[in-house]
Amino acid sequence: MTWIVLFVAVAVVYLRANRNTYDVHTRHVTVPLSSSERLPNPDDYEPLSILHLSDLHMENLSIDAERIVDDFSEKKLDLIAITGDLLDRHKNIPKAVAYVETVMKLNPLYGTFVVFGNHDYILPPSRLNQLKSELERLGCHVLVNQHVTVHHHGQPLTIIGVDDFATRRSHLGRSFAGVPETGARLVLTHDPNLVLKMKDYHYDYLLSGHFHGGQIHWPKPYHLAKMGKLPKLNMVKGLHHVDGRPFYISEGLGQTGLNIRLRSRPEITLHTLTGRPASATVQEAAPTLAIE
Repeated sequence: MTWIVLFVAVAVVYLRANRNTYDVHTRHVTVPLSSSERLPNPDDYEPLSILHLSDLHMENLSIDAERIVDDFSEKKLDLIAITGDLLDRHKNIPKAVAYVETVMKLNPLYGTFVVFGNHDYILPPSRLNQLKSELERLGCHVLVNQHVTVHHHGQPLTIIGVDDFATRRSHLGRSFAGVPETGARLVLTHDPNLVLKMKDYHYDYLLSGHFHGGQIHWPKPYHLAKMGKLPKLNMVKGLHHVDGRPFYISEGLGQTGLNIRLRSRPEITLHTLTGRPASATVQEAAPTLAIE
């Protein structure tokens, strides 16, 4: 009898935890650039909107791409940033590419930018090259220790893609080589532990993922202790600062292992970089479910 009760209890928790994977949270983050030394007129900087997706994990993903398009179709987006871990298995390359292609219907002004994460590097090199080529065919900028500079209302904006820190593929010197001295600098990377190595590499904002907010964050995400120094500092999700610079850790869209979440939710974030002198803010849309 005891085993039956235990089995039922586990089944109920699992079903609720799986249901949580459909409960996507949308967060709106505003970050001022008024302190940037590289902007000639930071107070006049036109707001820059960035739709941030991370950790898609095609093998365990409950959020439909069309839902993202519907939710943000009325928004004017300047760019889309995807910060790694699109998939684990090469058979899901077509699925990942189709997902990104659907999201790109939002038609961001400066394009869609992608960096890879540790799970992407599970793929054999030939398959990873296939994924990269297919994304580039769609028009994505896939940045592997590279950068791209665009002009946002006449001011340079450099998007710097630093490769995965967890698998020791990040190369800051190469990523920042030739970056313009003036203009805003946005860094995209997968593992946010990278920020602890960036004291001599100046940026205005950094977007990352990797931790899934713990995914199973009950009672605490003890399993993240082996994933670098940031979890030990209780930095596993949301907006943080290191060396006075802001960076954001997304909880991600998909899951690894089992398709479940406890005390964490899938996340989509809309970031606005602005020249207005104000404090950084994070606002969250009301959740549709409240299952822990």
